[in-house]
Amino acid sequence: MSGSPLIQIENLKKYYPVNKGFKDIFNKEKKFVKAIDGVDLTIDKGEILGLAGESGSGKTTTGEILVRLQEATDGTITIDGHPLNLKDKQAQKSFRKEVQMIFQDPYETLNPRFNVFETIAEPLRIHGLKDKKALYEKVMEVLEIAELKPAAHYVHRYPHELSGGQRQRVAIARGIVVGPKVLVADEPVSMLDVSIRADILNLLKDLRKKMGLTMLYVSHDLSTIKYLCDRIAIMYLGKIMEIGPVDEVVRNPQHPYTQVLLSAVPVADPTYEKKRILIDDEAPDQINLPEGCRFGPRCPYAKEACKTCNHDYTEVFEGHQHACIFAKEEQIKNEDH
Repeated sequence: MSGSPLIQIENLKKYYPVNKGFKDIFNKEKKFVKAIDGVDLTIDKGEILGLAGESGSGKTTTGEILVRLQEATDGTITIDGHPLNLKDKQAQKSFRKEVQMIFQDPYETLNPRFNVFETIAEPLRIHGLKDKKALYEKVMEVLEIAELKPAAHYVHRYPHELSGGQRQRVAIARGIVVGPKVLVADEPVSMLDVSIRADILNLLKDLRKKMGLTMLYVSHDLSTIKYLCDRIAIMYLGKIMEIGPVDEVVRNPQHPYTQVLLSAVPVADPTYEKKRILIDDEAPDQINLPEGCRFGPRCPYAKEACKTCNHDYTEVFEGHQHACIFAKEEQIKNEDH
C-alpha cells in the first residue's frame, strides 16, 4: 500500500444519551453510553481491515457510522479525501454510491416483496439508470460476479425461495452493483452454514482483486479475519486495544484482551494442549466506565499504572502497535522460567 489512506478516522465518538427516570429529573449530570470513545483508524486503498471484539465493543456501530446509517457524536472521517459529514444532497447521493454495506442477516435486509432483479436494480434506478435493457444486463452481470450461476435461474426468485448462502450472495451483488470504492461487511458469514462460509470469504477476496475494493470486515470470529484480512484492529468498550498485521497479531498478541480472544479460538488438533486464559465474564458498565485501561478490571496482568492508561499506542516493531507493556513483561517472565 502506498500514498495517503483511502479512509481516515480520527477521534471518532458515538455517545447515546441515557433516558432519565423520575428520580433523575433533578440530577443535572448527563449520562451517556459510550459506544465509541475516541477511535483512530486508517484503511489503505485495496486493503481489508478486520475489526474484532466481543458483543458491545462498538465494532458494528463503527461500520454503521462509516456508511452513514448513524451519525457520529464527534470526530472526523474522510474517504478518498472527502469529509463524511456532507451537507449537499447531491454530494450525499454520490457518497452512497461509493460506500456500501453487507449486513449480518440477509433475510432481514432483503425486501420480501422484491424478487432478485428488483432488489439489485433498485440502487441502479436511484443513481439514474432507467433503461430496461441496460438494467437487466447489469443485474445479470453482477449476479454472475456474485457466483449465482446461471443468473437466469435466480433473477426472478424471491428471498424465501433462496438458501442462506444464495441470499447473502444477492446482498453482496446489491452492494457492488453501483461500483463502490468501499465495502463494509458486518459479520457476513456468521448466519451461514460452516460449509459455505469459505465460499463467501473467497468471493470477497475475489471482489477486492477484480474491483479494487477497500473493505472494513467486522467480526467476532478471529479465524475468518485471519483468512481474509490484511490487518486487524481489536476493539473493546469503544477503544482500540491493539492493531497490526493480522498474521503478526495472531502469532504474537501484545495486549491481554487480544490474548484472551485468541485463547478462546478452537484449534483443529486434538493433541494440541491450549492454555485458556480465564477472566471475569461480566464486562464493566458502559455508562460508568473504569478509569484508565478499559480492560483493567478483567485483566489478569492489571497493575496500579493501568488506572492511568490512556490507550496511546507504542510502536514495538514495523507495522505493529500495542497499548500494554505488562502482558509482555509477564510473557518474558514466564519464558525465563
